[in-house]
Amino acid sequence: MMIRLRQPTTNLLLRARLFSSAKHATPYYVPTLTERRPGEGGPGGRQSEAGLRVAVFGASGFLGRHVCHELGANGFTAYLGNRGDDMEMRDIKVSFDLGRTRFVFYSPRDVDSVREVIADADVVVNMIGKYYETGQPIQTSKFPYISYQTNYSYYDTNVTVAKTIAQACFDMQVDSLIHVSSASADPLSKSEWSRTKYEGERAVKQIYPWATIIKPTQLFGKQDKLLNTFANLAQWLLCVPLLDGGKTLTQPVWVGDVARTILKVCDDPQKFAGRQIDCFGPTDYSYKELAEFVNDITERNRPMFELPYPYYKALARVLQLQREPMLVTDLVDVWGEDFLPTMSTQELYDAQAEGDSKILTMKDLGIDALPIEKEAFRYLHAYRVGGHFFRVPGYH
Repeated sequence: MMIRLRQPTTNLLLRARLFSSAKHATPYYVPTLTERRPGEGGPGGRQSEAGLRVAVFGASGFLGRHVCHELGANGFTAYLGNRGDDMEMRDIKVSFDLGRTRFVFYSPRDVDSVREVIADADVVVNMIGKYYETGQPIQTSKFPYISYQTNYSYYDTNVTVAKTIAQACFDMQVDSLIHVSSASADPLSKSEWSRTKYEGERAVKQIYPWATIIKPTQLFGKQDKLLNTFANLAQWLLCVPLLDGGKTLTQPVWVGDVARTILKVCDDPQKFAGRQIDCFGPTDYSYKELAEFVNDITERNRPMFELPYPYYKALARVLQLQREPMLVTDLVDVWGEDFLPTMSTQELYDAQAEGDSKILTMKDLGIDALPIEKEAFRYLHAYRVGGHFFRVPGYH
């Protein structure tokens, strides 16, 4: 894959300092309220009846929780697929009015349980995804009497499960399906995650041609796996290794903006049937710039150095042994390639001919992308030595 080169953004750190020092500069996440719909019971928003039922797969994930906040604030009824303990999703209940949630236990390998989640939903949203392959240790009969078994591979998660949900929607004649793919989806990518994302996206379109495909770039926000990874590396390794110097580019988008995009589609799904919607931030950055940005906010000032691809892979093999790893080998392949939207600028999107083949963006849905420096300080300041309020006189 070709790497696009461009001049570095020299004022990113300066803007970060301005936003971090400005009072009330960083907005807290608040769900967006759509306008009151024709015939809707109530004033619009909470304590209203949107008259739409949405089945959500992947509700407990990073993006899924934000989507649930949006749906709950706008009077939707949600059917939430849950394959774990019911207590791990209890925080989602407060996003909805009483009686607007239905939690259903299911297994992605059990088609009947998938159908039970969907039930009579008007819209199905599939956000199932994992940046690492889940697994567990198992006992064997030969030395060393223990091995490792993969529960869900990248192919299982991104292709097989996506096909199962799409086929269930087709068979049950569900009105609309929203499938969350990725801007990095590419059949020629070094990353298996990116390759299977592409294959899953194609499979969904083949089974359910009028599915709406959401293709975000890397997500940033509280609990992200982008900026938090650099902060964790600086905290635990006391240094920040950069893959081949961190020259590759990414154009991260705020998770709240992607959630609002999905809300807009759920609010009028027929309007976006069969369309592709690209979600991306206003500016692209190199990974080196992002590492410097995080280093500046956390004030740890850890040394950064270039680490060649083979050694970065070796580091990832060790770190991926954690229960929730901060780095895995396939993520190294993702970072080794540009993670950018389909077109390089918003102007190219705007220049497209009108029609069903036009690729839409968040701008077409009336959503302005939030710059990364307006949000990052809110959750990265926790990595400062002593915490955010350590320097406040009399606080401790």
